[in-house]
Amino acid sequence: MNNLQASEPAPPAKDTTAERPSERELRFTRTFDGPARLVFDAWTKPEMLMRWWVPESFGITFLSCEADVRPGGTYRFVFGVPGSDQPMAFVGRYLEVVRPTRLVWTNEEEAEGAITTVTFEEKDGKTLLVLSDLYPSKAALEAAVASGSVNGYPEQFANLDALLGALAGADTPS
Repeated sequence: MNNLQASEPAPPAKDTTAERPSERELRFTRTFDGPARLVFDAWTKPEMLMRWWVPESFGITFLSCEADVRPGGTYRFVFGVPGSDQPMAFVGRYLEVVRPTRLVWTNEEEAEGAITTVTFEEKDGKTLLVLSDLYPSKAALEAAVASGSVNGYPEQFANLDALLGALAGADTPS
């Protein structure tokens, strides 16, 4: 996957758009087929998160997911990394949880972690999702971009699309 340049957002995948609205923020937008409550559930229920969160191109495995989705609650996502016998964990806490319209959480695996805000706006059975990562400094955002860590969103969103499609298909009577 191409690394994001410090001055440019990730290339869009399907209908994912990316922009850098300020020197400290990246924003990704995509519309999903499905109601906001279902898209929100996919972001907050561990059994659903584990089915779509990991971009295949990263080559990592989602080992475990703990999410106490409430203001002040914490999350811990643990991943297996090829070539390492030590798992990698992503941790943080939820600052805001407004079902099914808004989630805000910290990313505390690094001192310069972003605050992520995701909004879910439903219209005509589809959900407009806007994800914003706000970094504590321009340098922190540029470091995240240089590491490639933000390149996964378009692929993650494609995985979420596939999950929502599978869930919709499971609800269809045969």
